[in-house]
Amino acid sequence: MDLVEMQGISKFFPGVVALNKVNFDLRKSELHALIGENGAGKSTLVKILAGVYKKDKGKIIIEGKEREFAGPQNAYEIGISVVPQELELEPYMNIAENVFLGRDFSRRVFLKDWSRMLAETKSLLKKVGLAVDPTILCEELSVAQQKMVSIAKALSYNPRILVLDEPTAALAQKEIKRFFSILKELKKSGTSIIYISHRIEEIKEIADRATVLRDGKKITTVDVSKTNIQEIVRLMVGRELKDVFPKRERVSAPKEILRVSNLLGDKFKNISFSLQEGEILGVAGLIGAGRSETAKGLFGDIKTKGGEIWLKGKRIRIRSPRDAISHKIGYVPEDREMEGIVPTTNLKENISLAFLDDLSKFGFINKKKENEIVKKVIKLLRIKAPSPEVNITTLSGGNRQKAILARWIAKDCEILILDEPTIGIDVGAKTEIYKIMNELVEKGVGITMISSELPEILGMSDRILTMHEGEITQEIERKDASEERVIEGMVGIK
Repeated sequence: MDLVEMQGISKFFPGVVALNKVNFDLRKSELHALIGENGAGKSTLVKILAGVYKKDKGKIIIEGKEREFAGPQNAYEIGISVVPQELELEPYMNIAENVFLGRDFSRRVFLKDWSRMLAETKSLLKKVGLAVDPTILCEELSVAQQKMVSIAKALSYNPRILVLDEPTAALAQKEIKRFFSILKELKKSGTSIIYISHRIEEIKEIADRATVLRDGKKITTVDVSKTNIQEIVRLMVGRELKDVFPKRERVSAPKEILRVSNLLGDKFKNISFSLQEGEILGVAGLIGAGRSETAKGLFGDIKTKGGEIWLKGKRIRIRSPRDAISHKIGYVPEDREMEGIVPTTNLKENISLAFLDDLSKFGFINKKKENEIVKKVIKLLRIKAPSPEVNITTLSGGNRQKAILARWIAKDCEILILDEPTIGIDVGAKTEIYKIMNELVEKGVGITMISSELPEILGMSDRILTMHEGEITQEIERKDASEERVIEGMVGIK
């Protein structure tokens, strides 16, 4: 008997059939991958299982008994724990408070048993390989560290069924290996795992079975050991993908568009490099290397302590994002949920944020022009949404990422700083993003791309900078680049 059976599950949102009669089953001590392109319905299906959404049709059967969930608490009570794709930690609470938020840790009335809470949190953090003080505020943690705290929180419920939605998106390779060891131990102890990921190589490495969704429908369930990556990708997208990293001829006589000299900040120092028109400059480094902080310093999102920035041969000062935008510099942050989107507004408003000043006259916005520009970039990036008026949070993670990129394409930026531009995006959408990046550089746009994925760094970059402990360790031309050389630079070998 299956541990979980979801039979004929359907879910409708205004103008969208998110799920159409989907069947899914989970066995005891199994890691079952749920895969598909952005908008395929993966997150919606697991949110129904977790009690976040109510199904419109179908049945949920757990250990032979049909269940109806009034909310997430019902799911927790029967042993279902979820680590969502979007971070849901309270930034101004510490780690221990986040892990046990909403649960009784009272020694007496209104008096928390802090010593027990801290001890249990330390044990959970050790289990996930995170060596930090549990009293640190979550806002002080990196995205990768926050992800591990979310996993620790899920494990604190001792779940029978653990749902992981893009769990490794912000993790470095070393952290991923540790995480996979945790999953293997959980399986041995009897935990069943539903695993959503766009990283097909991960699915092949750790999954027992995989169910493929496409456009809200189940395509098939396969035994992962009896299939290959190419077949899984074909099932996901309904077509064969060739040239994941589309080829592009580099501009023969490039001109320098940006020069950074000895930029200094709290977590980076002596940052010096140039960016050419029509070039993709890749930046590789381990978690904590200072890559994202350098990007934020260039965009004016955090204060720098020294150094110079030159734009087309003219020295400029960037003290805020407004300054950067005025110089036609755009920035796609690593953490789209906290720093990229405005969750209370719709898709159109999220895209038009960067160029509203251009459409304003005497305090009035040209709505017709705004609508034209937004519809154009939505079509260009193939953003899946019923209309530009839908709330941005109703879109899949990958489509939210595309919306942030669309903002800067609509602004007609000359320089783009992309921090993990394809994080949480499926293989088909990745290829589309790469093609768009190539189209932009062919028009003379200079792109600085930070990525944790070595194939992406090697496949898309014209030049590569490696960073270690806040400093640039190597500059590598594309023709000289290899995985070994990039990794050497990432670990501090110059």
